[in-house]
Amino acid sequence: MLLVVLVLLLPTVSDACGDPPRFETMRLQGAPKPRYRPGERIQYDCRLGFKPIIPLRSRSAVCEDDNTWSALEEACTRKSCPNLGDPMNGQVYFVNGSILFGSQAHFVCNQGFYLIGARILHCEISENNVNWNDNSPTCEKILCSTPGNIKNGRFTIYKDEYQYNEIVTYMCDPSNGPDEYSLVGESRLVCVDHDRWSSDPPECKVVKCDYPVVEHGMIVSGFRRKFYYKMQVVFKCNQGFSLHGSSTVVCNANSAWEPEIPTCAQVPLAATTKPSTTHASGFVKSCSYLSISFKFFVNFQNPLNVW
Repeated sequence: MLLVVLVLLLPTVSDACGDPPRFETMRLQGAPKPRYRPGERIQYDCRLGFKPIIPLRSRSAVCEDDNTWSALEEACTRKSCPNLGDPMNGQVYFVNGSILFGSQAHFVCNQGFYLIGARILHCEISENNVNWNDNSPTCEKILCSTPGNIKNGRFTIYKDEYQYNEIVTYMCDPSNGPDEYSLVGESRLVCVDHDRWSSDPPECKVVKCDYPVVEHGMIVSGFRRKFYYKMQVVFKCNQGFSLHGSSTVVCNANSAWEPEIPTCAQVPLAATTKPSTTHASGFVKSCSYLSISFKFFVNFQNPLNVW
């Protein structure tokens, strides 16, 4: 009988609250129990990266007599990382406009400066608090070292160091041979980033294309004795021939015409047709008229002549 009474006094599953409610900013103190009796109270702490906005007593819920938990709302808010100021010669932008836990800070430098360090910082958990995951970067002045020297050429304004947007210009030396040097590549280089020029240095070399010949065609523009780099020639075909390919070619850096020199192909002649009846009739009428005129002339000169 005693055992029966004790069993009847124990709460049944239907007389208990279910799992405690879950929250984004809070976590349950201690380990959860399989069931909670009416009147039992549970307490919540703030999760890492969050801090309380109401007292501890208010961050609790009670198992009500109807086996439901009392109302409880989020009671913690995100912690803030230390404020970040703009770096010298640059700016910092916060993606969501705040320095709260989970935020990002993006750094950019002013024109003429480059970034040293992490471009993006994250506000994240650091031990029991929050902090930026790296030190703030710095903005340093963009400078370029001396660009490369080239064979058979040179560049202007030789220095050990060049400022941002500063320009050097390359040129070729006079040739000692029968053909001049051509500058292949960009003649003007600009300092665009830290120790980086806008392009590689050019070359100075002899670029010479063969005299372009098109059978059954002719050059109509670009006549020269020699054809050097980037020189252009325009062709056309003789009468009765049609052009196949590009009419304009250019001497490229490999001493070849680009695109290939065109060809001129003969245009097929149209099939001949017989004279029309109208033309033949006109021809006969003309001959008849001439015959009559000739007879009249002879008769006039010799009236006794009989035809």
